[in-house]
Amino acid sequence: MTALPDLSVHYLPQFVAEHDFVGGTVVVIDLLRASTTICHALAAGAREVTPFVEVDDLRRAAEGQDRCGLLLGGERGGERIDGFDLGNSPRDYTAEVVFDKRILFTTSNGTRALHHARLAAKVVVGCLANLSALVESLSHDVDLHLLCAGTNGHVSREDILAAGAIAYEVTNNDRPARRLNDAAESARGEWQELLNTARSAGRNADEQLAVDLRDTPHGKTLVNLGFESDLALCATRDSAAVVPSYDARSGKVRAV
Repeated sequence: MTALPDLSVHYLPQFVAEHDFVGGTVVVIDLLRASTTICHALAAGAREVTPFVEVDDLRRAAEGQDRCGLLLGGERGGERIDGFDLGNSPRDYTAEVVFDKRILFTTSNGTRALHHARLAAKVVVGCLANLSALVESLSHDVDLHLLCAGTNGHVSREDILAAGAIAYEVTNNDRPARRLNDAAESARGEWQELLNTARSAGRNADEQLAVDLRDTPHGKTLVNLGFESDLALCATRDSAAVVPSYDARSGKVRAV
């Protein structure tokens, strides 16, 4: 009897060892907002995004480079880093700004999660913005991990909901059966509950998710910082239909 392919959700990077990803596929999820921003940047025509864990490492990498065609993007505490061209709002990464540009990028949580997944055979960036394209790209992957970035070391409901949406789609619509770990079962159940709530309230899933995001701790932080409009964009399915792939050897994220 052939074993079912695995689908595992990990609520935080520190909940899973880096070597557990060896040979598998990792989807890195930071819904608010790094994953969404990377998808929008590449969908808008950016050549590549290079993630950095630390701000100082990014600044050193930028030294001596021709700044023509290069943008520095990222945040700390949700706000644009001093001296950077862009923050972490997906609304800022338009074609007029990023087309054919290289982006050096650092965020509080998402870029750390990308580096944590670097030993995997395949690392991609996932969110609601690329849900359909992402799920299609995962259809033949056997050992599948959905890695939530969290917020400053704490579990984030928004990342769990995004993981649940991916798990729901990966295991739905006559797709091959998978063996889910407990966290994957729970995340998928939370997404199904959101779908039920949306139907009861006369909303679609995007609208309901935007409502839910406003009640999360990080969502509230973003609202207080003036980024409330980002929540609706991060909740919109298939708004940036690319599959960003992270190559740990080059350190680049590019659209597949």
